[in-house]
Amino acid sequence: MPRALFPSLFSGKTAEVPELRELQRLATQVYFRSGKTIFSERAVADTVFGLSQGVVRLYKLLPDGRRQVLAFALPGDFLGMPFAERYNFSADAIGEVSLCRYSRDDLTRFIQSSPNIMRLIIEFAIRELDMAQDQLLLLGNGSAEEKVAMFLVSWRNRLARITPFSETVPLPMRRQDIADFLGLKLETVSRTLAKLEQKNVIRIVPKGVFLTGLEHTLMVTGRTYQPQI
Repeated sequence: MPRALFPSLFSGKTAEVPELRELQRLATQVYFRSGKTIFSERAVADTVFGLSQGVVRLYKLLPDGRRQVLAFALPGDFLGMPFAERYNFSADAIGEVSLCRYSRDDLTRFIQSSPNIMRLIIEFAIRELDMAQDQLLLLGNGSAEEKVAMFLVSWRNRLARITPFSETVPLPMRRQDIADFLGLKLETVSRTLAKLEQKNVIRIVPKGVFLTGLEHTLMVTGRTYQPQI
């Protein structure tokens, strides 16, 4: 995972030096241990968080007590939209995480005064919308095998944008997290991973999987969309 701070990860090479310095000046670096809640759904969003290191689980609790995982945030992601007055979901640390914490009011004023940062926020919002639409398609279509296969390939592709490309895909989240993201049962995810390994398209390794041709199988190439989970 990247070792840079959130401002440079979010801005990439497009931000001007003064803008990057201001993003860094406004930030307070904070850390959360594994399993700790960063914020809870419906709480007042006085602060905004940008992820520097680690992975964060974003989720909602349903009225019947079940949990729906919405996304897995990676370094360079805001945890939700920075303009919201209340958090629309809860966020928990998966492993130890490092974040930049901002005052929502201060960050909003800075964004409104900087057209370049506003453009980056709009691009981030578009990516988030695309990912939400992809998840809806993933939940409503295909077999468990297709869902798990698409999740693994899409997760590998997301990681490749921030780390050197590798066929070994780390899975810092628990299998229950994957099940709650895909709308499956834990037993179904475990059984499906074993089935994919038997087909020799993945190899299960400690804390991850090694892709041995999964992205070339019909269950992935036959889809009309490529989710960006």
